[in-house]
Amino acid sequence: MLLDCKSQEKAELENLAPYAVFSSRSRGRDFTEPPHPLRTEFQRDRDRIIHSRAFRRLEYKTQVFLNGTGDHYRTRLTHTMEVAAISRTIARALRLNEDLTEAIALAHDLGHSPFGHSGEQTLNELMKGEGGFEHNRQSLRVVELLEERYPDFDGLNLTYEVREGLKKHNTPYDHPDKGGENEESYHSPNLEGQVANLADEITYYSHDLDDGLESELISEKQVLDIPLWGGEFQSILKEQQSLSEERRRCHLVRCVIDTQVNDVIAESRRLIEASGVRNVEAVRGLQKPLIQTTEELAQRNRQLRKFLYSNLYFSRKVRSANLGACKMIKGLFEFFLKSPESLGTGSKARIKKEGLKRVVCDYIAGMTDRFVIESCKQNGIPCTIEPQGRLK
Repeated sequence: MLLDCKSQEKAELENLAPYAVFSSRSRGRDFTEPPHPLRTEFQRDRDRIIHSRAFRRLEYKTQVFLNGTGDHYRTRLTHTMEVAAISRTIARALRLNEDLTEAIALAHDLGHSPFGHSGEQTLNELMKGEGGFEHNRQSLRVVELLEERYPDFDGLNLTYEVREGLKKHNTPYDHPDKGGENEESYHSPNLEGQVANLADEITYYSHDLDDGLESELISEKQVLDIPLWGGEFQSILKEQQSLSEERRRCHLVRCVIDTQVNDVIAESRRLIEASGVRNVEAVRGLQKPLIQTTEELAQRNRQLRKFLYSNLYFSRKVRSANLGACKMIKGLFEFFLKSPESLGTGSKARIKKEGLKRVVCDYIAGMTDRFVIESCKQNGIPCTIEPQGRLK
């Protein structure tokens, strides 16, 4: 029997929890399109995101270590794929809509700047008084305006539910706009969006730790000294003393992920049952998310985050590279303000409506790390980083 769209929508109604988002009940798209015979609405969204140019560029954008500095460090793309994988696991366990969860996870960093959070902070400073820059809001701009793939509309014309999840994406590293006068922004997004949000947090805690250990900026000894995590890490490493350092590190990271995912599933199930919500509208009316970790794990994660900031993100090697990257972004920003004719054709067409500064910000935010470097060299801007991430 052909598993067409209608069959899949029927299966969702039969198998998902009542508070999940059902494809057949989506609020729809800004521009009406005929349904697809084989794919549900959220499956179409997922595929549109994967085929977007912004998604492909994530391969060459920094996660922590500058792209090209090592073959095995995470990039913004591999981070995104790992968020999607963890999101699906949690969504499946809670009987939520996996396709919607995956779509939100895959799109959550589409608007991220080159050179990671340092690049984001730099663009935010440059756009002070002009609305600032924040990558969650930029992800929305990408899917609603900046992608140019379809003849009848700008953006990807994603469903309301995916855009809702992007608009309300929030982690301790992210500070999205609360939406101004839009009161809806103060309420909770659908549970699928909440899952993607927390999966992002789980992913960077565990995988930034992994990259830090591989880079040798963090040592096993330091890891054992992390408050509230040290005891568990010590037990894990002690049990696996016979393994090679690499296998032991991978086992440690896998255990961190398992601990986090199991905690989220158990605590979220408890909170959902206690809330009594029976549909997605009831979820949206809540002032606090239902997808959460226990307070014990949240406290442990705060300690882990503090450790990573001190020993990884603000380490001399990472910070030096980031400072060089920030100088290049500032140089490019000033160059394009003085020479807007050097912008791409699509960007120049938006200047009158959007304003030059916002268009320049959009243009730079869409760049990959290596395109920033190439653009600096082409336009006579001092380049402090080689294409493979080596500091001069």
